[in-house]
Amino acid sequence: MATEVLTPLPVAAPKTRRVHNRYLRGLLTPRGVTGLTLVGVILLAGLAAPLLTSHDPNFQSAAALAGPGSDGHVWGTDDLGRDLLSRILYGIRTDLLVVLAAVPIGLAIGCSLALLAITHRVADVAVQRLFDLLQSFPGLILGLTITAIMGPGKVTIITVIALVEIPAFGRLLRGAILLHREREYAVAARVGGAGPLRLLTRHVLPNAADPVVVQIAVSMSIAVILEGAMSFIGIGVRPPDPSLGGILASSRPYLEDHFTYALGPLVVITALVVGLNLIAEALNRGARR
Repeated sequence: MATEVLTPLPVAAPKTRRVHNRYLRGLLTPRGVTGLTLVGVILLAGLAAPLLTSHDPNFQSAAALAGPGSDGHVWGTDDLGRDLLSRILYGIRTDLLVVLAAVPIGLAIGCSLALLAITHRVADVAVQRLFDLLQSFPGLILGLTITAIMGPGKVTIITVIALVEIPAFGRLLRGAILLHREREYAVAARVGGAGPLRLLTRHVLPNAADPVVVQIAVSMSIAVILEGAMSFIGIGVRPPDPSLGGILASSRPYLEDHFTYALGPLVVITALVVGLNLIAEALNRGARR
């Protein structure tokens, strides 16, 4: 009597089509809503700067260090008589431009290097050493080095932030791919005849993307801090272009008598960082469900 051979059923991969729903559920939690509100309000304020103020952010007047509400200046003026509200709003635009340019560059290069690293052991060692080299420099030290080569400016800040974020994204994705590549559903897919490329694109990558998505929000908050720090020490956005870190730097000699000078940019930077971190926490909680 012939013996029937039973073929084990393949282990199904996690339902990647539900990923968007998990992220959405995370963002709809109190943390997510608070973070989205903070970031959304600041984003809209920056985009609507020409509608919210009629003052040129670089126009100098004789009304230096005027208090809030003086001479038609809602938030007062700086030491050169420039409207502070206008400079803060246009400074938000500068920060957003830098963040939205630098983080995607770091994401693209980091993820590309991670995909290269998993192809061969030699490539993996080379990529890991490159990540070690980039992570051996603190952000500001790297900023000083790149500024000495390229000079200060937006392009320099974008370059520095991208270099800082490359190993963060690369190591996260590489580790997640190596982990998911050995999961039961991936093994079952290989047994079922899936080739390396199909296994990677169809099964592994969709499930390895969770930490990368969370890291995007974290990297944006780091980018805001790094841009502010570089502009604060004078190696960031070139004057007279407004930036939040630059406004904070110019307010230092006047903190005792004109604390509102520093209060505006400080509140905006804090709200941006807190909001982005709340979004990251919400996405992380959603991804774990």
